[in-house]
Amino acid sequence: MSLYQTYRPRSFADVAGQDSIVETLQQAVKQNALSHAYLFAGSRGTGKTSIARILAKECLLSGIEDEVLRRNITQAVDDGSLVDLTEIDAASNTGVDNIRELLEKIQFTPVVAAAKVYIIDEAHMLSKGAFNALLKTLEEPPAYAFFILATTELHKIPATIQSRCQRFLFRHIREEDIVKRLQFVADTEHITVERTALRAIAHHAQGSMRDALSLLDQLRSIGKDIELQDVKERIGESGHEYVEQVLTALASGDRTGIISIVHALEEAAVPLDIFTRLLLGHARESLHEAVSANKDPSEQIAMIDRLMETLRSLRTAPLPALTLESALLSMIGTSIGVQEKKEKTESVAVPIEKPEEKQNPDAPILKENNVSHAEIKNAEVTAPELTLSALREHWPQIVQETEPPFVRMSLKNGHLHALEGIDVIIRFGSSFHRDKASSPEGLQQTEQILRRIFKQPLKLKYILDSELHSTALPEEESVNIAEAAAELF
Repeated sequence: MSLYQTYRPRSFADVAGQDSIVETLQQAVKQNALSHAYLFAGSRGTGKTSIARILAKECLLSGIEDEVLRRNITQAVDDGSLVDLTEIDAASNTGVDNIRELLEKIQFTPVVAAAKVYIIDEAHMLSKGAFNALLKTLEEPPAYAFFILATTELHKIPATIQSRCQRFLFRHIREEDIVKRLQFVADTEHITVERTALRAIAHHAQGSMRDALSLLDQLRSIGKDIELQDVKERIGESGHEYVEQVLTALASGDRTGIISIVHALEEAAVPLDIFTRLLLGHARESLHEAVSANKDPSEQIAMIDRLMETLRSLRTAPLPALTLESALLSMIGTSIGVQEKKEKTESVAVPIEKPEEKQNPDAPILKENNVSHAEIKNAEVTAPELTLSALREHWPQIVQETEPPFVRMSLKNGHLHALEGIDVIIRFGSSFHRDKASSPEGLQQTEQILRRIFKQPLKLKYILDSELHSTALPEEESVNIAEAAAELF
């Protein structure tokens, strides 16, 4: 018998990771306040069917004092041989006739136990007619009848059915709870396994105790102590090491790189749905950073929407790798990527008012590169006053003009923090964006744009939020251009 079947919870005390649900049901049993219909919803392997059987056992034993009869009923429930307990897999019994046959038998009183219990697994697979047939019985069930419906897709259960059931939402089991249970099973079965290996198994299970126990069952057959490397060989790489590569490829518009990375994910046997979740986690962190910095989060939201759509498609895609490739490639050239067309804002020339100079009509007009000195004078502009406010006003233009694209993307995640003399301090929430913005080519070009706008050399300094120790000038203070230039020379 597999480990999952051997160590399946037989009582509420054995259940791991669903404490609030267990406590509520235990109180209902203690107070004799059980409902006639329950609806358990949650992802696979979180204990829905196990708790349904435990709850069914309590219903079947309610009011029975004879200890021998109680033991026999309990054993029959565990063996699946009790006539008063009916389990239906709705995936293979979807039709209205199946439910009508079940409801016809409900008219007969219990044979052995104190109640009749019906567990309907994968209840969302029932047809509309089957739901309609079940509805009337749920409204007026016999006093001895109890229904427990389990589903992984709550949204497919009609509202009329949900309203007649006590609904319990099963959460993903925490990794700590899975590790504790795995350690207990390993100790009981005399399986020697590293703690790091147990954590890797728990992480891979994604909240499913059944998946975790099944993987441990598979690993114990290797005939030696289970180590972290053994787990990696069975489940492949985690995919964390590829996240940074994908983000860099998106930022630089590297389409060939995207395809190569997805191919590498396939070669390393990284589950693409898990990798997509990792990307979603990064996008969520970026979203929180943008909101905290009071920035427009539209890029992060668009990326999250696209990744969520991809995650749903991966479940049914005939070629999952192609689905992920096309999704990542579609992010390049949109608001998610940074290949947007550059719309430079040209400075408006403000001619300097000067007294009109009398020119000798016979004097030759001096030209340089086909531009006369008179035209050059008319093109002269006054530089903005160098203040933090002026920098903030021009910062969107500076970011927009910066190349290459991946530097521009990282600068959008920066925050103009302070002005110290000729040092412009930019702070970042993450080292990833700070390091990208600090690339030599990007730093040089951004400083050139600053010099063109403010008509003097300025230096950029990039810091992290955690490193803040700046003595920035107050925003009201300004640095006169002439004074700043005088300091330079």
